Order: sequence, then C-alpha cells, then structure tokens
Amino acid sequence: MSTYRELDGTRILDTVRTLERRIAERFPAAGLRGVAAQLVSSTESALAHAPALRRPYYAVRVAAALLVVLLFAGVVTLIASLRVATRIDTVTDLVQTLESGVNDIVFVGIAIWFLGTLESRVKRRRTLAALHELRSLAHIVDMHQLTKDPESVDRGSSDTASSPRRTLDRDQLVRYLDYCSELLALTGKTAALYAQHMQDPVVLGAVTEIENLTTGVSRKIWQKITLIHRINSR
Repeated sequence: MSTYRELDGTRILDTVRTLERRIAERFPAAGLRGVAAQLVSSTESALAHAPALRRPYYAVRVAAALLVVLLFAGVVTLIASLRVATRIDTVTDLVQTLESGVNDIVFVGIAIWFLGTLESRVKRRRTLAALHELRSLAHIVDMHQLTKDPESVDRGSSDTASSPRRTLDRDQLVRYLDYCSELLALTGKTAALYAQHMQDPVVLGAVTEIENLTTGVSRKIWQKITLIHRINSR
C-alpha cells in the first residue's frame, strides 16, 4: 500500500520516455520531440537528486558546526581580553553597556541562525534551480501549442500572408495538442517529486506555481480540442 502514498519517480520516468518515443514516431521532425527529450533529461535528474534531499548534507553540517565553535571561541577570547568596568556611575554608562551587550548577542544569534540554516538553504537553492528549468519547459510547451489554431481545420477558414504554416490535419492536430497536454502533466509530476522529498515552504510554493501553470495551459489545450470536435461535427 505504501506504493500509493507517494509518487514513484521510476514510473514517471518510464512514462516520460514512452511519451517521447510516441512523439518521435508520429512527429519525427517536430520541435515538440526535442521538448520531450529535455523533459526526459529533467526527470532523470529529479530521480537522481530529489531523494538526496531527505538525507543530511554531512559536509555542510560539519562545516557549520566548526564555524559555530570558532565563533564562540572568538567571542570568549574577545571578552577575556577586554577590561570591563566594575562600576557604572551614570545612566548613560548603563545604557551604553547594555546596548553593546545586546548588539553582541544579536550578532552572535544572527550568525548562529545563518550557519544553522545553511544546509536547508543549500538544498533550497539547488532545488529551485531544477524547478526553474521545469517552469521554462512548461512555457516552451505553451509556445508550441500557441499557433495550433482549431480553425485551421475549418474548410471555411482562410490564411493571410503572415499566418503560420498549417501542416497538420484534424487528427494530427488533436494528437499534437494531446501530446502537449501530457507533457505538461508530466512536467508537473516531475516537479512534485522535489516537493515530496523536501518540505520547504519556498520549494512547495514553487512546485504549486508550476502545477498551476501546467494545469492552466492544459485547460486551454483541451478547450482547443473541444472546439476542433465541434467544428468537425458541423
């Protein structure tokens, strides 16, 4: 039952590879084939790197711990070398002493927070770079379906000198748009692999953004497919 509680990256990769072959067999010269090949590469990268997000980065942790120790050692050495006045005669002296102490505590606290969150920020940066690539792929798919106009299969439509080339018949156009929709769905699922292994709010937000993008473009594609069927039934 655990199989159905999380995404299986291996099955997603198999599906993407199969889709790339289907596109190559039906549209061997289409640019969409190259997009599918890039998605295969991105999914392979996600399958290789996403599970590592659950594991600790020991090198980063050790480096951060050493820096914290050195920071405390430096603070202790600095305090020991200072001559602190044992008497505070005026309110101004008291305020200055408190201000200096608070500033030191805040500085040390910020430094410890920075070092303590170093591992999560390293993971976040690498993950966001991969998600940016997937977001770009979704936009590229959108560009490929942009000029696939349902009215091109209407016998009554006419082109202008600047109209894009219409080389697909009705069945091919529907199949092409369907492939675009599948590519978008698999792009969203590949992005979800990262969210599954890293519960970082920034990463989750980026994955949600990609899923919203792919869903929105897929909705436009299926509106086109519906319109094609309506035109054909006239």
